[in-house]
Amino acid sequence: MIKRIAVIGSTGSIGTQALDILSEYPDQFEIKVLVANQNIDLLRSQIEKYRPDTAVVVDRNKADKLSQRLSGKEFVIKAGMEAVMEMVTREDIDVILMAIVGIAGLRPTIAALRSGKTIALANKEVMVVGGHIINDLVRQYNGRIIPVDSEHSAVFQAIQGCRNPDEIGKIILTASGGPFRGYDRAMLKDITPEDALRHPNWKMGSKITIDSATLMNKGLEVIEAKWMFNVDSNNIEVVIHPQSVIHSMVEFVDGTIIAQMGVPDMRVPILYALTYPNRFRTKLESLNLTRIGSLTFEEPDLDTFPCLSLAYEALRIGGTMPTALNAANEVAVNLFLEGRLAFSQIPIIIERSMASHKIIKDPQIDDVLYVDKVIRRNLDFSCC
Repeated sequence: MIKRIAVIGSTGSIGTQALDILSEYPDQFEIKVLVANQNIDLLRSQIEKYRPDTAVVVDRNKADKLSQRLSGKEFVIKAGMEAVMEMVTREDIDVILMAIVGIAGLRPTIAALRSGKTIALANKEVMVVGGHIINDLVRQYNGRIIPVDSEHSAVFQAIQGCRNPDEIGKIILTASGGPFRGYDRAMLKDITPEDALRHPNWKMGSKITIDSATLMNKGLEVIEAKWMFNVDSNNIEVVIHPQSVIHSMVEFVDGTIIAQMGVPDMRVPILYALTYPNRFRTKLESLNLTRIGSLTFEEPDLDTFPCLSLAYEALRIGGTMPTALNAANEVAVNLFLEGRLAFSQIPIIIERSMASHKIIKDPQIDDVLYVDKVIRRNLDFSCC
């Protein structure tokens, strides 16, 4: 049976790779909805190639321009976040690929779950700031979250044969170490955005690539793993694995470790999330272990890359602290990409925001959105 897909964030890195891999299975998938923030040039080409019945542009001014360019053609163009909310609740959508970057994905994810939808979740920030809310909605409305992140997809695949969750002893998330593995703090002072965007293994969007360079990406994944798999933070470990061949591992209570391996290509976990519980044959490169030769592992350098420690701390504190961490990080990364903040100052900004934050212990959606707004407005830049 054909799965009908909505791609929320179609012009980003995950969205474009998803459309690329889905196009190989025209008899299995139907692209019904494409959503973009403001990249209408790319969205227009996607509309003409994949022929959705509806496209949404969050930026209303950009939506008007796109409507003018496509005037007279058989496409529905809608605008604004409310239109996104409408799309994720459509009865004729089977799976929603949630690939919007940042906390912007929270509201549409909640709306989709309230409609009992299956979500292929590529937005880790949704679980970071609202994991407890998301899990409650999944239970209440019989929705489903399938992870797209390569690490969480690996864990998800490794536990498929586990009938008793109590048999899971530890989750081991692997990290490439990013472009600055082996650096010390002094070497990070003059890092440019161009330097930080040169990831050695993965093709990703700019925000997640910078997060990978600071190790914040792995910190966010630790928080996401806690909610995604109901594992205590003490049982989530991070190891540096420069080859990015083992995408993550699960250690069971008997000491057995199951690892999921593959080439570092995001199209693989994207496709698995959309085809689950089935697997489709692909034309993608397969893993050649003899050519790789060896796999190595290291402990993360928490002194040089303190963002990972800050994420663990936010998770242990709980409440709205992960929201404060995430908001400060999003702003700091944007400022760094704009050339207005040094790479080495990113963790300083985050730590100061966490130190001054007044925690709400059991936050609901309005609390999360309020804290996110306050943190962004009150960031302390005195270090800069």
